[in-house]
Amino acid sequence: MKSKLLLVIIISVAINCVFPVSSNSQVLISLLLGDKLNTGEIEFGLTGGYNRSSLIGLENSTGLNNFNLGFYFDFLLKSNWYLYTGVLVKSRVGASGIPVYSLEDPDLDSSFVDGEVIRKLNYFYVPVMIKYKFENNLYVNLGFQAGLRSKAIDEFRNTIYKKDDLVFKNDVGEQYKRIDAGLSAGIGYKFPNGPGVNLGVRYYYGLVNINKEGDDKTFNSSLNIFAEIPIGVNKKEK
Repeated sequence: MKSKLLLVIIISVAINCVFPVSSNSQVLISLLLGDKLNTGEIEFGLTGGYNRSSLIGLENSTGLNNFNLGFYFDFLLKSNWYLYTGVLVKSRVGASGIPVYSLEDPDLDSSFVDGEVIRKLNYFYVPVMIKYKFENNLYVNLGFQAGLRSKAIDEFRNTIYKKDDLVFKNDVGEQYKRIDAGLSAGIGYKFPNGPGVNLGVRYYYGLVNINKEGDDKTFNSSLNIFAEIPIGVNKKEK
C-alpha cells in the first residue's frame, strides 16, 4: 500500500517537472488508483476550489482569482490526529492591477499605455500539515507548504473595442526563483454521510522572497476555499 502511494506522488512530481502542462495526467492516475489507496488508516481523494492570491510587497496591485486542482492524503496517526499531504498539480498565484512597464518596444508601449499587467505564477505545491479532527467533525490543520514554479507570465491587457481585447504575454520566468515555501493553516468540516466530503478554507503565507534580484521583496500568499472528495470509498465499502 505504501509503495503504491509513493508511486503516485513520485509520478506526479516527475510529470510536473518534465511536462508542466499535463496536470490532467496526475488527476487520471489519482482516479485509477483511488479505491486501492483508501484504507482505514489512509484517506485519498481529489481536492480543488477557488483561490484568491496576492503578492505581498508588490505595491499598486490587487488580488488574482483562480481555481486549483490536485489530490490529497490523510494519514491517521493516532486518535483524532492526522498527517495531511498531497500535491496541487494545477495551482496559480499572482496579482492583477499592476501598472504597465516598458517592453522596450515603442509600438507595444503605446498600445498598452492605459492598460494593466496581470502577473500569473504557476506552481505545483506540496503541503505537509498536522490535522486534528474534533468529535463534531470540524477540523483544523497547520503546517508547511513548498512549491516548484513552472511558469511566470506578465499578461499585458488593454481595451480597444471591448474589455481586454488586446493582450500580450511577456515571459518573466528569469526574474523569479523556482522554489517557494511558507506556512499554511486552515479549518474545515467533514460531512459524516456519503463519501465523507471535506469543505474548508486554508491560508498560505510564503516565507521565501521570490525575486531573484533587486532590493524589493515579494512573497506569495493565497486564500483557498476548497472541497475534498475521497475516491473509491463507496466502492470499497460495497
